[in-house]
Amino acid sequence: MTAIIVGAGPAGSTAAYVLAKGGHDVVMVERGDSAGCKNMFGGRMYSHALERVIPGFWEEAPVERAVVRETVTFIHGGRSVSVVCDNPRWAAIPPHSFTLLRAEFDSWLASKAEEAGAMVACGIRVDDVLMADGKVVGIRAGEDEMLADVVIAADGVNSVLAQKAGLAKMFVPSEVAVGVKQVIEMPAAEISRLFQLGEGEGAVELFVGDCSRGMQGGGFLYTNKNSVSLGLVVGAAALQRGEASPFDMLEDFKAQPRFSRVLEHGEVGEYSAHLVPEAGINMVPKLFGDGMLVVGDAAGLVLNLGYIVRGMDFAVASGEAAAKAVVEAKSTGDFSRHGLSHYKKLLDDSFVLRDLTAYRRAPRFLENQRLFEQHPRLATELVSDLFTVDGGPPRRLGKTVRNRLRGRTIAHLVADGWRGVRGL
Repeated sequence: MTAIIVGAGPAGSTAAYVLAKGGHDVVMVERGDSAGCKNMFGGRMYSHALERVIPGFWEEAPVERAVVRETVTFIHGGRSVSVVCDNPRWAAIPPHSFTLLRAEFDSWLASKAEEAGAMVACGIRVDDVLMADGKVVGIRAGEDEMLADVVIAADGVNSVLAQKAGLAKMFVPSEVAVGVKQVIEMPAAEISRLFQLGEGEGAVELFVGDCSRGMQGGGFLYTNKNSVSLGLVVGAAALQRGEASPFDMLEDFKAQPRFSRVLEHGEVGEYSAHLVPEAGINMVPKLFGDGMLVVGDAAGLVLNLGYIVRGMDFAVASGEAAAKAVVEAKSTGDFSRHGLSHYKKLLDDSFVLRDLTAYRRAPRFLENQRLFEQHPRLATELVSDLFTVDGGPPRRLGKTVRNRLRGRTIAHLVADGWRGVRGL
C-alpha cells in the first residue's frame, strides 16, 4: 500500500484523489459513518485551489451559492455601521468563492477520490500509528493493523496521529477558537428576496463588536441555497475563563434586529460547534517525518485576517502537495523524513506557506481587545453623530471627528492602525 490517509475532509480527499488518479494504491480512513457526516462547517470556500486539481469542479460539486456580496459590520450599543462590497458573479469564472455545507461537499469530494480508484473506509476510528525503527509504517484501528509506505494525517485541528508520531503538540487555548452555528432553513426564493440576490448568488456578512462581548472573535452569516448559516467564532482562551457561554452569546447575537426577517421566515434545522485553528504560521507543527505527512487543519493551515478567514483552499492545496510528495518519494523508494521533505518545498513554493508567513503578525494583532470593543464603539458613534439631526447646534464634520478622536482614543487608533498595516 502506497498511502493511508486518515480523515476524509478536503485535505485528505484531495490527497486521495491525486494519488489514485496517478495509479497509486491508497486507502482513506474516516471515523464518521460517511465522509462529512460529522463536519459542522457552514461557510465559504475560495475556489482557486480545487479548480487547479479538478477543473470546472463547481459545475458538478454541491456548492451552495457564488459569493457576490461581502459585508463587514461594526456593532455597538444597538447601532451598526456596514462596509459593503459587491462583486458581480460574471466578474470571474469560476466565481472566486462559494458558500457551502461541508456534510454534502465532503461526501462529494470523497466520492471523486473513490471514482479515481481510492478505497474509502468509513466508520473506522484510528487509535494509533504503527512504528518500526522510529518510522511510521501504518495505523492501528482497534485490533486491526494496516501497513503503508506513508501515512497522511488529515484528522483535524486536534491531530492525534501527528501528536503520537511526535510531529505536533496539543494546542493551547490561545491558539484556537470555538465556532458555534445555527443553520436556519428557509426557501431559496425567500433568501434571494431578503438579501437582494440573483439566482445562484450568495452573500457573506461578518460582524465585529458587541456580538463577541468585547472578546476576540466575531459573528458571521452565510447564505446557502435553502438555508442561512448564522454563528459566532470566539477565542477559546476567553471562553475558558468563563466570561460567557457560547450558546448564550449566539442567542444574544440572534436577537439583533437585523436578523428578525431571517428568523421570521426560517426555522432552525441544526445547531453545532467546532474548534478552529487561529494562530496561523505560529501553530504549524512539523509537517513531515519518517513515513508521515500532516495536512489541512491537522497542520494548523488556517488564516484569519478578521475580514477574511481561509482554510479550505489551504487544505486542498496541502492535500495536493502531500500527494505529489508521496509520488516523488515512491520514485526514489525513500519514505524517510528526507525523502518526504519535498512536501515542505511544495508548500513553500505555493500560496500556502507564502501567505501564512506574510500574515504571521495577524494573530497577535487580532488579540488586541480594542478591535472588538473600543473601535466598533467609535465607528458606530461617529457615524451616528454624522447622520443625526435633532435641532441642536450644527455638527460640522471636522469638529464631530475631533470630538470623538481625543487623547488616548486617537493615540490607540493610530497605534492600532499602524499595527494593522504591518500585520494585515
